[in-house]
Amino acid sequence: MKHTVSGNEVLLSGDEALAQGAYEAGLKVAASYPGTPATEILEYLAMLSDVDCQWSVNEKIAFEVALGASVAGARSLFSAKHVGLNVAMDSLMTSSYTGVGAGFIVVSADDPGIHSSQNEQDNRLLARMAQVPLLEPASPREAKEFARVAFSISEQFDTPVMLRLTTRVSHTKENVRVGPRKKFPAKEFKVNVEKYVMVPRNAYKRHIEQMGRMERLRKYSEKSPLNTIELKNKKLGFITSSVAYLYTKEMYPDASFLKLGMSYPFPEKLIRQFCRQVKEVHVVEELEPFLEDELLRLGIKFKAKHPSFRIGELRPELIPQIVKKKSKEELPPTTRKPVLCPGCPHRASFMTLKKLKTVVLGDIGCYTLGALQPLGALHTCLCMGSSVTFLEGFRRAGVNNSAAVIGDSTFVHSGIPGLINAAYNKSKGLIIIVDNATTAMTGNQPHPATGFTAKGEPTKRLSLEDICKVSGADNVDVVNPYQLKEFEELVKKRIKEEALSVIISRFPCRLIERKRDASAIYNRELCTRCGLCLTINCPAIEKTEDGYIAINKIICTGCNLCTQVCPCGALKKNSEVGNA
Repeated sequence: MKHTVSGNEVLLSGDEALAQGAYEAGLKVAASYPGTPATEILEYLAMLSDVDCQWSVNEKIAFEVALGASVAGARSLFSAKHVGLNVAMDSLMTSSYTGVGAGFIVVSADDPGIHSSQNEQDNRLLARMAQVPLLEPASPREAKEFARVAFSISEQFDTPVMLRLTTRVSHTKENVRVGPRKKFPAKEFKVNVEKYVMVPRNAYKRHIEQMGRMERLRKYSEKSPLNTIELKNKKLGFITSSVAYLYTKEMYPDASFLKLGMSYPFPEKLIRQFCRQVKEVHVVEELEPFLEDELLRLGIKFKAKHPSFRIGELRPELIPQIVKKKSKEELPPTTRKPVLCPGCPHRASFMTLKKLKTVVLGDIGCYTLGALQPLGALHTCLCMGSSVTFLEGFRRAGVNNSAAVIGDSTFVHSGIPGLINAAYNKSKGLIIIVDNATTAMTGNQPHPATGFTAKGEPTKRLSLEDICKVSGADNVDVVNPYQLKEFEELVKKRIKEEALSVIISRFPCRLIERKRDASAIYNRELCTRCGLCLTINCPAIEKTEDGYIAINKIICTGCNLCTQVCPCGALKKNSEVGNA
């Protein structure tokens, strides 16, 4: 995407608009780790030559790189999906004590409805826990404007500012006016040990300062233009924030609204003013009763939502159920069943593990789809890096026919400490790194083992083989997963040994390696309709009404995995048939 001339309107997603707003406000340094729905923020910034941005190894590192740049005097931004912020929580909590240098924005992109995550936690609660101000844009236009305001608040009050998006705001598109980039001179770093060195004595004083800051921020929130009262029908009113405001406005256009763009600290006087003017007040928000809890604390009467609305994403048609105090009526899902791509190399790895009846301890990545039937070859998945540490736990509990499966990007993110821990504590077992040379699940972003930066520039390439060896692995093997027999024999050998072993199952993702081979040749006359080829769950293999199969050559990549599992010779490589 090329950026337009200043003053033009362009169609931008919430992520892109936020990035553009930060850019116009003089953003200098940005750091992140890929994670939907936040990924496009850094991807957008990576196209700008005058923004220093990086895909960091993990979110904790990204947070600290960005905060360090802020302390040194450059406006900076950290972005992550909601669970990514968990990885940086240690840094977030103490950064609220230290404060900042230049403006520092913490973007949390939450995922109500769990479209692409392992939970749907509400990170508004983390803003309250960390005692940092919270801004919640409802649209891409607001996301752009709020980024500018966030830098201003950060510098005025010497604090990180959390800017919370949700999936719908991140991915919705809207016409946004592009403005000129502000020239923001870097601030000079001044040594201040009491402010930036968090030993107990200093931290105690900074905690006192933090509390005073929050009082000043409460007064600011009362007058902030981000919080607005819209008075219409005074019989019915809503207190709401983020995209829930737009949903409620759509269903009740004539009602009165208190829209909270700065939802923490809570503007108590503004709330009371609104509630005095409206007869019946409802709170509409996604997930946790964050706003409700504040109203309860203030002793303000309002209509609360049914507890069932703490689960799942809001939709406009659900708002009347909240008003009527009904429980949430779930609609049948309309999304297609997720499946590994045609020719995905992970499919071959899982076929082997399933055949060997291995207990597979999984991790976060597109390979998590190995848990779905008919593959059904992945049995646990908790969070980034947990496959390696789960393996140690399983082995210590006596489940020896087990293996960890982790992607290359996830291994670099948080798998390496688990391997070091296993080696240090004399644990044994098999770790399989399914290395497809990219961060595939979030859109094929680079990572240290690819040898490219976020801007596509060549850099030092991390050798997975070397890092595994120096981390304490007894055996490190590299294998092509499509060589099923060799892969199977290697897995059987390593899983039986009393050793700590790593197998790197290496083949590039089909979305970055576009090369196709000829599709397999199917001989219907030899087919016994055993269905084994269907168990690899390849979208290119379709079952016909009479129990036979057909190969969709439009999407088939010619990986020929099906020819290796077919026991009756009905599926053969194109080259084998041609030579016959």
